[in-house]
Amino acid sequence: MESLVPIIIQAVSGIVGGAAINSVLKQTAMAILPKLISGIVGGVGGGYALGPVIAGMMGGGGGMSTGSIVGDIVGGLVGGGVLNGVIGAVMGGRK
Repeated sequence: MESLVPIIIQAVSGIVGGAAINSVLKQTAMAILPKLISGIVGGVGGGYALGPVIAGMMGGGGGMSTGSIVGDIVGGLVGGGVLNGVIGAVMGGRK
């Protein structure tokens, strides 16, 4: 169960990051399902890529330390936002 918690944190923060980027950029080319899926995928990918880096900067080891949780949240926000922005731009350019 402890191994699923970071993935859930990354997915939820990816959805939040994607929604924030979509509201800032006013992307209307995407329906809600692609926004959710790209937020989840980007959040998990960003969490895996940035999570350990941010956790290392905060002095967190592994597991459920504060540094790793913050790393998962920040990585998920960034990854979900970036992937949602890229997919929204590509889908918007196709119309």
